[in-house]
Amino acid sequence: MPTPSTSDRNLLLIGASRGLGYALAEEFLKRGWHVVGTVRGGKTRLHDLAATSAGCLTIETVDITESAQVAALRARLAGRRFDLLFVNAGVKNDDREIIADVSTEEFVRVLVTNALSPMRVVETLQHLVVPTGTIGVMSSGQGSIANNEVGGYEVYRASKAALNTLMRSFAARHKGDPRTFLLMAPGWVRTDMGGPGARLSIEESIPNLVNTIEAQFGKSGLQYLDYLGRTVPW
Repeated sequence: MPTPSTSDRNLLLIGASRGLGYALAEEFLKRGWHVVGTVRGGKTRLHDLAATSAGCLTIETVDITESAQVAALRARLAGRRFDLLFVNAGVKNDDREIIADVSTEEFVRVLVTNALSPMRVVETLQHLVVPTGTIGVMSSGQGSIANNEVGGYEVYRASKAALNTLMRSFAARHKGDPRTFLLMAPGWVRTDMGGPGARLSIEESIPNLVNTIEAQFGKSGLQYLDYLGRTVPW
């Protein structure tokens, strides 16, 4: 089957109101994609971007920690098909907290937002993705167990390692599926979440990350890659 031109490609981007998600929406629009981006509620920068997108960006509202809202989104989009479903979701706790310090409530908040909810989105919305399409999730290099040699960011690391494991289980259950499955590590990026001391600017990370996503089209199976297309060890 021929690869569709960028003007025919459709992206469902979960979590696009700010930071890396907003930058992804902006970058895919520049490349001629049609984008459905989600926000949790209220007016955001994404609404301003939609107003200048000539109809190429539409906005849906969903809180992915609420499974009923994810199911309602699936119902609203039932007649649509997407070449790429990309789930960009992430929170963190206080960077200084070790596992001995974090409260149960905070641990649950981070794990539910970073691991359980993205995978519920994948499970619920996977059938909206065409057989030649891609399902991607924003992970982190800190989700690599093999690379954890200095510690720190313990709860965040655990949440991303859990996400990686759950996505690997999803891929194992879908052996033979022709679609591409991706766990993407964007690098340490200067956003509200990454902080001002991060190594990369959005302009250094996101265009390269999108290059990497587009380069994987047609490659079935699961890959864990950084923004430059390098394999991240599990």
